[in-house]
Amino acid sequence: MNALKKILLGEQGLVVIFAAAFVIVSLFVPNFLTERNMLGLLQSVVTIGIVACTMMFCLASRDFDLSVGSIVAFSGMIAVMVSNATGSIPLGLLAALLCGAVVGFVNGIVIARFRINALITTLATMQIVRGLALIASDGRAVGINDPAFYQLALSRFLTVPTPIWIMLMLFVLFGFVLNRTVFGKNTLAIGGNPEASRLAGVNVVNTRIWIFALQGLICGIAGILLASRITSGQPNAATGLELSVISACVLGGVSLAGGRAAMSGVIVGVLIMGIAENVMNLLNIQAFYQYVVRGLILLIAVLLDNLRSSAAGRRG
Repeated sequence: MNALKKILLGEQGLVVIFAAAFVIVSLFVPNFLTERNMLGLLQSVVTIGIVACTMMFCLASRDFDLSVGSIVAFSGMIAVMVSNATGSIPLGLLAALLCGAVVGFVNGIVIARFRINALITTLATMQIVRGLALIASDGRAVGINDPAFYQLALSRFLTVPTPIWIMLMLFVLFGFVLNRTVFGKNTLAIGGNPEASRLAGVNVVNTRIWIFALQGLICGIAGILLASRITSGQPNAATGLELSVISACVLGGVSLAGGRAAMSGVIVGVLIMGIAENVMNLLNIQAFYQYVVRGLILLIAVLLDNLRSSAAGRRG
């Protein structure tokens, strides 16, 4: 029993849980293992997966960002509106990325410079940015004028949709940043002990600002791809995204107490979230029950994080 507990709470635990869930679902859920469903599953987690790349850094540095869903929706709106107004898709994409980065930068300034609690700051930003999206669109979806905008989501490379390739490239990029760069090591050090990091020469304030700016920029990418996939800019898009992303990260072993993160774990966490939603859709489970399941996954993720932290404390 202790050996099983050690495996489940260790680095291999998440892989064991994922493998067991995948086998069970493959055996008992019809049409799950089809090529079409596998590609659909990966496409369904593109938004969560992309945003999780930088949410991992936020959580690892002891911060939260609850505004990611609103930034994704707002960035998608800006991309569509600017593209329609100027007739230039690249200009629309640039405007969306800039808006996302600016919102993230403002979050970082308020949290790191003015030392306002990240939970409160990003909760406020979530409301403000969502409100701006609703005001800009008058509460309605904004249609895409240029069909070329759709190709961002519809195009394929080696039969795999482009958004999936983008997500995979970001996984590799931010995995490298976390493990192989000073920025990644500083992020984990800040999460482990901010004061010790400051005394060791780490610029804690600037690092935290950069983390939130990166979070906003990546939300801009996710917003563009989401708008392309749903064929419009929708002010109510990505509602509740922040909880799904945080659940995926914590399931993947990112500690809510900071100082611990691994991209491999986050990828598995994202896939677990995707499989759960995919299975519920295949089984035609009503949306009302899906909310309950998502809430339970979040609770399980937090419980696992608590157990991992307790186990690490005993080993220490």
